[in-house]
Amino acid sequence: MIKHFTSYSLLPHNTFRMNVKAADFVEFTTLEDVVSIAKELGDVRRLVIGGGSNLLFMGDFEGVILHSAIKGIELIDENEDAFFVRVGSGVNWDGFVAHTVEKGWQGLENLSAIPGEVGASAVQNVGAYGVEAGDFIERVETVSLTDGSVKVFTKEECEYAYRDSIFKRAEKGKNVITHVVFKLNKKPNFVLSYGNLKEQCETMGGVTAKNIRAAVSNTRAAKLPDPAEIGSAGSFFMNPVVDSEKAEKLKKLYPEMPIYPAPGGVKLSAGWLIDRCGWKEKSSERVGVYRNQALVVVNLGGATGKDVMNFATLIQESVKEKFGVNISPEVNVID
Repeated sequence: MIKHFTSYSLLPHNTFRMNVKAADFVEFTTLEDVVSIAKELGDVRRLVIGGGSNLLFMGDFEGVILHSAIKGIELIDENEDAFFVRVGSGVNWDGFVAHTVEKGWQGLENLSAIPGEVGASAVQNVGAYGVEAGDFIERVETVSLTDGSVKVFTKEECEYAYRDSIFKRAEKGKNVITHVVFKLNKKPNFVLSYGNLKEQCETMGGVTAKNIRAAVSNTRAAKLPDPAEIGSAGSFFMNPVVDSEKAEKLKKLYPEMPIYPAPGGVKLSAGWLIDRCGWKEKSSERVGVYRNQALVVVNLGGATGKDVMNFATLIQESVKEKFGVNISPEVNVID
C-alpha cells in the first residue's frame, strides 16, 4: 500500500526535531510499491529516509521524501556456522537487534539501542563498541529510482568502511533499499574490547549476548539524550583517523588520550577531543553540547539547521586549533 501526503511535517521523522516540511511524503509497504513509485517519479528531487536519526534538515524539503514501511524478519537459510536472515528496510533497528538476541543469532548485540531503521543501517554502516552493521550484512536488495529495476548488492559491492558505503557515494540517492540480508553467527564471537563491557557483563552473571545488549543499552541511556525529549542526531561527529606518527605525537602530549587501531591509521575519540576543548554543556542560544556526552550536539528548542551547523563549526575549529585534527560531521546535512 502506498500513502501520499503533501506539505507534510517532518517533525516525527527527524530526531533533531527540526520543524520542517516536505512538499511530498510517500510511504510504501511492498517491493511492488517501490517499483511503481520509481516508474512514476520523473525528474523530481527525492530523498529516501529511515527513522531520521542521522539527518539535519536545513529547511523545508522541496521534493519527494520516500519512507519504507516494509516489515518482516525471516530466517531464509542456515549452514553449520551461520543463520541468514532477511529483514524489511522499514523494521526498527533496535527491535531487530532484540529479536536476534532472543533467537540466539549472534553478532549484533553491540549495536543495541541505536535509533533508526534497518534500511538506513545498510547505508550508514552503523557501528558501536567495536562492531559495524556491515560486518554482518550479506547482501542488500534495492530498487533503482531511475527505472524501477531490482538490483542486489553483495557485501563486497556495498564497499563498507567506517560510517560509509557505496550508498553514500557512487549510488547515493539512486536506489531504495527494500530488504537487507544478514549473516549471523551460530557460535558466540563476542567483541568486548571497547569500554567496560566485559566488567558490566560479569556483574550481570557472565558474558552473554543478552547481557552485552543490556550493558550497551544501559551505557547509551546514561550517555545519550532521549530523542523524545531532546533533539539530537546522536553522535554528531565521526571519530577521526590519523596516521600513526600524528597519533604518537598526540599520545606523548596527552598520555590519557584514548586511541584505537583502524584501517589506514589510528582512530581517535572525537568525544574526548571535544571534551578537552571545554565544550561539554556549553551552549549558544538554541544549540548546545549534551551534558553527558561531548560528541552529541543538541537542539535546545527552536533551533534551525543553520544554528546547528554554525555551532558545530565552532567546535571543529577549536579541535583543529588545539590538537591539529580535523573532525567531520557524521550527520547527513540536507540542504
